[in-house]
Amino acid sequence: MTAQPEEQLLRVRQWMEKADHDLQNAEHTLTLHDDDCPFDTVCFHAQQCAEKYLKGWLVYRNVDFPRTHDLVVLARQAEGAGLRGTSLGDVQPLNRYTIEARYPGDWEPIERPEAEQAVTLARRLRAAVRALFSPGVLPGKE
Repeated sequence: MTAQPEEQLLRVRQWMEKADHDLQNAEHTLTLHDDDCPFDTVCFHAQQCAEKYLKGWLVYRNVDFPRTHDLVVLARQAEGAGLRGTSLGDVQPLNRYTIEARYPGDWEPIERPEAEQAVTLARRLRAAVRALFSPGVLPGKE
């Protein structure tokens, strides 16, 4: 990426703002519904939050990344680019939701505890990435 620092930071903020929107959707959906909650959608938004925070970090570090939804690939790349405070174990469980949460198939049903765990993992990754920035640099609540 050949962006100037100000343009680069704008792109990072855009990635992370979209990631925060996904997290807000996941959290809101969990609180809005009881047994009829679309837990698959919650998990998909949690996965998307993690993916966008990883990509935002890579943009910040000027690292080109492949067109992929594979969080393990992105997390390894982000770790190589200095991401700390998270592990593959924090993102790997979210990987299945890129397909299983979006498409019909012979998948195990997703229940509330699994959806809540997905949101927890997304929050953990979000916190790890945001901790590496100076306060006030990124959008949203710390």
